[in-house]
Order: sequence, then structure tokens, then C-alpha cells
Amino acid sequence: MAKHLILHLTFWIGVWFFFVYFFSYNSNDTYYITWFSSLLLPIAISTTYITIYFLIPKYLLSKRYFKLALYSFYTLVLSVYLTILAIYGSFIFITKLDITKVPPMGKNFVFILILIYLIVGVVSFIYLLKHNFNAQSKYKALENKILEANLQIKEQELYYLKKQIHPHFLFNTLNTIYGFALKKSEHTADIILKLSNLLDYILYQVQKSRVQLKDEIEHINEYIDLEKIRFEDRLKVNFNYSKNIENIEIAPMLLIPFIENAFKHGSIINGFLAIEINLNLTENNKLIFTIKNSFLNNNESETTGIGLDNIRKRLILLFPNKYNLNTEIKENQFIVSLIINEIKSNGENI
Repeated sequence: MAKHLILHLTFWIGVWFFFVYFFSYNSNDTYYITWFSSLLLPIAISTTYITIYFLIPKYLLSKRYFKLALYSFYTLVLSVYLTILAIYGSFIFITKLDITKVPPMGKNFVFILILIYLIVGVVSFIYLLKHNFNAQSKYKALENKILEANLQIKEQELYYLKKQIHPHFLFNTLNTIYGFALKKSEHTADIILKLSNLLDYILYQVQKSRVQLKDEIEHINEYIDLEKIRFEDRLKVNFNYSKNIENIEIAPMLLIPFIENAFKHGSIINGFLAIEINLNLTENNKLIFTIKNSFLNNNESETTGIGLDNIRKRLILLFPNKYNLNTEIKENQFIVSLIINEIKSNGENI
């Protein structure tokens, strides 16, 4: 507050000196010039403060132009009246009606009024400039808060979507272990070991925003191994993937749900559940993932599974306008095709 007051006092002292300098043109009557400048200063101050603290914020910024014009006219009339009083009062009481003592610049009413409104215009311009700067700063701050809030919402939604996948996967695997335990199968220990590795991936690695693609592939293989034990000789799986996957990173649990849905919704045809998986990285940094599983049209549609629905939502959040996901049923096969553009190494993409 004190700093604000000192700034205003300094400015108006400078205006007073400006008046003195202006009226000193072709005149050496310092007595008249000092008093006349001192009489004009309150008129300039009052007109300026009425403009920047009343007319501009209440009517100009709120776009109430009719009242702005009306009250601006009242302000002009008041300033003209006070300026005339200052001119004639100085002529009567300071010069004692001696016109020769009035400086040349003090005789021209229009120039005096222009001088006053020049000060009003400069201060109003600075006020509007400051207001615009503050408005831009507030807008930027609000925009940053909105972006930060959207980012938090996005992260929470991604976390929630990943959490939705886990119970379904665990339910199927635990059922497998339970079934083999009842039969006292020799594969029970192997299933528990593989499940332990997958749990580590789910509970710890999935908390990260990115994981190595080779880790995702490794756990896909473990998942397939678990299903091979469960299906025994009723399963045919072929998993082909590119070898140039070093340092490639993707979102965790991005591909496994497709594998899970293939096993869950796939149909056994001619005694086999047939699944073919292909994962390729092209030279122009595209990830192309396709999975086909045997499927009968009278089965429940695979797209009703929670896994694919969540994957679609995650893809929208992770790769806006940078992915293409298609599903189709063709010749007793359910085919899912996913293309992600601009996959890069060292986590540059996601």
C-alpha cells in the first residue's frame, strides 16, 4: 500500500513539473506559473481517477457503452468547468486582472484542456495495459490449473482402467490353479511360479507409466504358458514378434488384455482353440499388433468383454489420434488389429 502511494505521489509531482515546464514557454513569471500549475493539478488528478477507477472498470470493461458515454460527458463538463474556474481565478486573484502577466500558453483554453486530457489518456492507457496483462496472467494461471487437473484426471482414469483388468485376469488364473490343485496335478507348482511372475508385473511394473516392450512380450509368453497348461491338448497358439524391440517402451498391460480376451471369448472348433498373434515394428516406427482366435458367430460378442472396452479407453488417453484399432469376424475367426504410430525408443512416445 505504501509503495503504491509513493508511486502515485511521484507520478503527480512529475505531472506538476510538466505543467510548470509547459507554461514556462515564453514566460518568466514563476509566481503565476507555479500557482496556475498547482490549480490545474487537482483537476487532472480528479479527472484521471474518475476515469480509471469509475468509468473504465464499471462501464468500459463491462461494455456498458451508453452509460460510459453519458458519464464521460458529465466528467468532461465538470473538468471544463473547473478548468475555466482555474483560468479566470488565476487571472483575477494572481495577476490582479493584468493580462500581460498571463503566460502565452495559459491563455489558450483548448491547449490547457488538451494538456489535462493528455495526462488522463496516458494514465488510462497504462491502466488498460496493466489490466490486460493481469487478465492474461490470470487466464494463463487458470489454463495451467485446468491442464494440471486434466492430467491428474487422465492419470487416475488410466490407473483405474488398469485396475479393472487385473481382477478378471487373476480370477481366471486362480480358477486354473484351483482346478489343478484338486487333481493334484504336477503342473500346479509351475502354474504358481508363472502366476507369481505375472503378479509381480501387475502389482509393481504396472504402476509405471512405461515398461519395456520385451517385458510385455515375456509376460505374454508366461500367460500363454499358463493357458497351455489349462487347455492341455485343445490349444494351438502361434506367437510371432519382431526381434528389433530393444529399448522400445509401451504402456504396461497394453497388449495382454487382447490375449486374455482371445482365450476368454475364443471358441473351440474341431477340438481346438486356435490363436495366432503377430507383433511387428516397422522401419517408420509403427507398432502393428494383430491377434486372431477361432470364433463361432453364435457366441457372445467379444467386444462386450471388459478388457477390450478398457483398452479402447486407454488408447484414446495414451495415443490421441495416433492409433487405429479394428475388430472383425471373418471365416470363423475374430480378428483384432492395432496400429500405433510413431513408437520410439527410450520412452519418447508414452
